[in-house]
Amino acid sequence: MLLIDTEGIKSLNTLFLKIIKRSLTEDALSWLEAKVALIKTEEKTVQLNMSFAHLPRFASRALVGLEAGEHDEIERLLPGFKIDDWSHDRLCRVWLLMQVPAQDQSAHFNKINGLFTAAEMNEQVALYSALALFQYPELWISRCEEGIRSNIGTVLEAIMYHNPYPAAYLPEPSFNQLVLKAFFTEKDVKLIVGLQERLNKSLSDTLEDYVQERLAAHRTVLPEIYQLIEQTKEKI
Repeated sequence: MLLIDTEGIKSLNTLFLKIIKRSLTEDALSWLEAKVALIKTEEKTVQLNMSFAHLPRFASRALVGLEAGEHDEIERLLPGFKIDDWSHDRLCRVWLLMQVPAQDQSAHFNKINGLFTAAEMNEQVALYSALALFQYPELWISRCEEGIRSNIGTVLEAIMYHNPYPAAYLPEPSFNQLVLKAFFTEKDVKLIVGLQERLNKSLSDTLEDYVQERLAAHRTVLPEIYQLIEQTKEKI
């Protein structure tokens, strides 16, 4: 199942570039476009790795400002996906990833996957934010699962919040782990895309065990946990 087709990716690519052009200086935009031209033709990953790492020198950490209709257009193209709280450098990095040639599946995967290996926190945030936009989506399941095991809050939020990839592609145990991790790290589960559609008995059982552990330790239990358990029972 594809979350977004080729035409949708092209439309998002164009929209993201439009937003980026509003935020970058002329020199910064020229640098970025020159790097993209090199990334599209290089066999190795020198330009990709350098550009991905150096982007914050050219794009600010200020929040992206969307104009009228852009939020709705993103939602139409990729339901559940939002960039309202993204910084300019995060958007630029995600857009850069979208330019990696995808004709050769192995090369495409290896180039982007290599970035995960050495990524610092903000780079990880951009990489996980882009999961729903990568070509060959099934190849990124293990990377998503690895991200769920992270202890970095912003990385977890990049996977959990406004990201349609986990609900669309993660197997049931992994998705359940994501939800449990969200409660364990006190994240807002209401921002998990597709949560209601992925409710299942195993998740309900896991949450009930979690509740008992919390109560036994005399700790508070968020009302959202009880709500999810009840919603799951009604569903099954």
